[in-house]
Amino acid sequence: MKPLSCFLLFIVAHTIFGQEALSRPMREVKGQTVISEALPGAELTFGKDFRYVASQLVNLYGNAEAEQLLFVKAGSTGPVEKFYWVQFEHFLPTNTRTYDYSPDRTTQIGGMTFIYDVKSWLDYAAMQLEDPQSDGAAVERLLAKHGLSFPKKAVRVRMFHLPTPDRRSELMIIYGESLPENPKIPVQENGVELDKESPEAATVFLEHARGDLQILLR
Repeated sequence: MKPLSCFLLFIVAHTIFGQEALSRPMREVKGQTVISEALPGAELTFGKDFRYVASQLVNLYGNAEAEQLLFVKAGSTGPVEKFYWVQFEHFLPTNTRTYDYSPDRTTQIGGMTFIYDVKSWLDYAAMQLEDPQSDGAAVERLLAKHGLSFPKKAVRVRMFHLPTPDRRSELMIIYGESLPENPKIPVQENGVELDKESPEAATVFLEHARGDLQILLR
């Protein structure tokens, strides 16, 4: 084989195997607990009513890589009743982007500070599929592989923790809960910011999210 061909073969192989190495999940799941060694170093344990479904790595618009893990309270198939969508995400070295969330509301779980918001939706499942490249669409597809789906009428509590000063990594935890056919709280197609429209309800759902989640720093 000619030297140039050998060199090109080396570059291709190095690229392929390098991508595979970067695409292996970094976190381990033991029972109800996600073990993360870094970014952040923590153990996340979910309530006994929740079962682990699966995890996956996704590339987001070529700008970031996210490791997604799912815990649900649900039957064997169909829309889930409640869920925790856990996402460890970081921007790729090909850009200089940062996560820039306004800390309007914060909460503490296990010594970890989260910026959060609470919102209700008329059709949460349909909203996730509006952008096929989004992280939500990726989670919806992961649920579908296991015969599950997001609920329609739902509330979600979204929480962000930024583990590093450069704000280029994040831990996002989304807690979701299905609503009855005629919910007492407002719902709209484009979502309702319960923090503003119904603060008491927002507080209740935040406590639901906190109640089945324990975090131990490593």
